[in-house]
Amino acid sequence: MNGLKTTLLLGAMTGLFLAIGSSFGNQGLVLAFLFAAVFNFGSYWFSDKIVLRMYRAKPAEQAEYPRLHEIVERLVGRAGLPKPALYVLPDEGANAFATGRNPQHAAVAVTVGLMRMMDEQELEGVLAHELAHVKNRDILISSLAATMAGAVTMLARIIGYSAMFGGGGRDRNGGGLSALAMMIVAPLAAMVIQMAVSRTREYKADATGAAMVGHPQGLMNALQKLESAAQRRPTKASPTTAHMFIVKPFSGGLMGLFSTHPPMEERIRRLRAIL
Repeated sequence: MNGLKTTLLLGAMTGLFLAIGSSFGNQGLVLAFLFAAVFNFGSYWFSDKIVLRMYRAKPAEQAEYPRLHEIVERLVGRAGLPKPALYVLPDEGANAFATGRNPQHAAVAVTVGLMRMMDEQELEGVLAHELAHVKNRDILISSLAATMAGAVTMLARIIGYSAMFGGGGRDRNGGGLSALAMMIVAPLAAMVIQMAVSRTREYKADATGAAMVGHPQGLMNALQKLESAAQRRPTKASPTTAHMFIVKPFSGGLMGLFSTHPPMEERIRRLRAIL
């Protein structure tokens, strides 16, 4: 099923690329096709590395972060998973995400803010949630959505600026307005695709993570803390990767209308029902 979802996601993003390019004539279509070819290949094989580099993630050395490694080793032993590569993000906001193309090539990243905030049980709950994404094999879809959404936004800007400043779309008189519209619509379309692949998988990862630990209490407490922390100190995240994090990195404004995460109250309610 996830293989089919991956294919559909790549197809949808490729179609969006070509739709953007075709709006600005043959040159735009050719550029969009080249972008689609490069990013389909690059996103599949290197999306995890792209995202980790974007956040200046550093490998979490076992000598420096023994608690992190001990918890993950305990959880993967229960879940029958290979141990993922562990990373720390230099961000005081509290958050975490998993990435990679399969369980054999997975990575889990946590912020320094999360490490400071969580007690043992809560950190175990967060890590179990992220390992659940690995176990459920939806990390590739999440990583692809992040890199492809970023590529769509970048392509729309390149072609849009080109049309507005002399690139020559199909309609030279209306090229500026078409370009401006595309620069607005394309990123919103990418966000809609992110929302489609993100919301339901969070519920499933919560339930799988709770089962991995044996109870939902640690994750419930962690989610409550994270929701409050996100209001006080949002994670410094790009909108194109917001769906990857355990809680949305920011709130309010336009981004509040396009939330990639289900309501926190509902997530906690479903976890409480497990007790």
